[in-house]
Amino acid sequence: MKHIMKYKRGYIAEVALGLMSLMIFLVSGCTKNFTSLNTPTNLVTESKITNATLGAAFADAEFYGLIGSVGAGWELMHELHASIYSQIFTTTSSGFTTDQFQEVPSWVDAGWQSFYSGPATMVKFVEDYTAGHNMPVENAIAKIYSIPMYERMTDFFGPIPFSQFGNGQTSVSYDSQQSVYESFFKILDSAVAVLQQNTSATPFGTNDIIYGGNVQNWITLANSLRLRLAMRIVYADPTLAQQEAEKAVAAGVMTSNNQNALILTTPNNLNYLTRWTYIDPFCMSATQYSILVGFNDPRLTAFWAQGGGRLGGTMGFNGVRNGLPVALKTSALRNGSSGCSFVSKQFLPIADGGSNPKCIVMDAAEVYLLRAEGALRGWNMGGTAQDFYNAGITHSLQYWTNASAQDIQNYINSTATPVPVPNNGVVNQEFNTPAESNITVQYEANAPFETQLEQIITQKWLDFFLQPWEAWAERRRTGYPRGYAIIASLNPSIPVTAIIRRMVYPPSEYSNNNAAVTKAVSTYLGGDNNTMTRVWWDQKPLSEYPDLSNTIVH
Repeated sequence: MKHIMKYKRGYIAEVALGLMSLMIFLVSGCTKNFTSLNTPTNLVTESKITNATLGAAFADAEFYGLIGSVGAGWELMHELHASIYSQIFTTTSSGFTTDQFQEVPSWVDAGWQSFYSGPATMVKFVEDYTAGHNMPVENAIAKIYSIPMYERMTDFFGPIPFSQFGNGQTSVSYDSQQSVYESFFKILDSAVAVLQQNTSATPFGTNDIIYGGNVQNWITLANSLRLRLAMRIVYADPTLAQQEAEKAVAAGVMTSNNQNALILTTPNNLNYLTRWTYIDPFCMSATQYSILVGFNDPRLTAFWAQGGGRLGGTMGFNGVRNGLPVALKTSALRNGSSGCSFVSKQFLPIADGGSNPKCIVMDAAEVYLLRAEGALRGWNMGGTAQDFYNAGITHSLQYWTNASAQDIQNYINSTATPVPVPNNGVVNQEFNTPAESNITVQYEANAPFETQLEQIITQKWLDFFLQPWEAWAERRRTGYPRGYAIIASLNPSIPVTAIIRRMVYPPSEYSNNNAAVTKAVSTYLGGDNNTMTRVWWDQKPLSEYPDLSNTIVH
């Protein structure tokens, strides 16, 4: 498997702080003279690694861990897949077909390799180096951070190379998603135990571009991740889910935005979204419009500009249905006087006035909403579903907006509901786009379970604007937010009312790791490597999902 050998020889780590480049040249299974004969004199060998270069490697893994390496990461894994399958964005480029359920293998290939030959290699190196050099605290933190990195990949694909990654072999076996998740919980157990014995340590120092070496914050993040993982598997293993969720809350999860796990950005290392907003191949989805405008949500202007072009306009907010045919993806749709809304100014390039906001790994708003769902399910979360729901909204609005305490309270008490989406003036076709749902902002404590769940997940989805991988996973897991049927599907076997369930394994895996990927598909996916095969945790009965047939365009 060429791109996930023990370490990719000659790999250049593009350091997240933009201060240096580090080339780690590691060799396994070679002759005794190989290193001296083949290591260029200008490279840093493993024997010469210092705390600074080790910290730089970890910073690299932190920055690129959730998107893959520069280029392929955000656009190919998120903008063209997760962001549109979660219906946060819709694509407006005629060359992008994933929005119509047609996969492009080369895109998936680039995204897969950008993870395994980049940040996965870096975090594996840090784990192995710290394990071999008596650095238990740094090792524990590297292991904790590997979890959201691999969580994203297993949620995208299902079974993945995990426990055997970096084994130095030419074939790397896959782990089932169930075993990956179970391993996550065990890794958190051991890592937190180490950190609890070393709370005064400052591992990686300023090279830790999330918490600056604050061990207590890393413990809190680990507990919060445990809660996220527990909720993700609730339909697959409800007993384990409740056990791990209650364990997480008892140990101490995020309760303040001061504990948010945020990745430092710099002019040389841009926010994931900012990296791509010099072009405009995507815009506000109809789902975002219906919910944000209907709720009169303060986050509307934090996320979106008014229609009229990439730099914003004065034509009002305008959302567009997912799955537009190529003929309707015109320049007027993107830049016309009544074109769709592009992202708000804060996400634009710095040269265009963007503020390059920090990237989000996890925040307190998500944690409160996870606790709300747990309480709704009758678990011991330390409070009521309604109180946690309101706290989740409060922390999200405090993070994303300048809303006053009174504004936040007014929003929490609002009985506003999503609204129908007007037909876009530059789309020459009538679409049936009713209100996305009839839920209110105000928590409906006496409503059926599914209504309360929809409220909780919808608010979480709004907070996930910069975390589309989480938004897509939650929409698959629960069916919420409802969203809309796409306008047209290019895959005759997938109806327009479907939610894509996973990404397919890329061609390079069949070329370089054929036996392992073939076995994984046969053993863990029932022989079907396609986008509608459900991953292990995706077990909610489809009969319990909302019916989108009333939004089909005939």
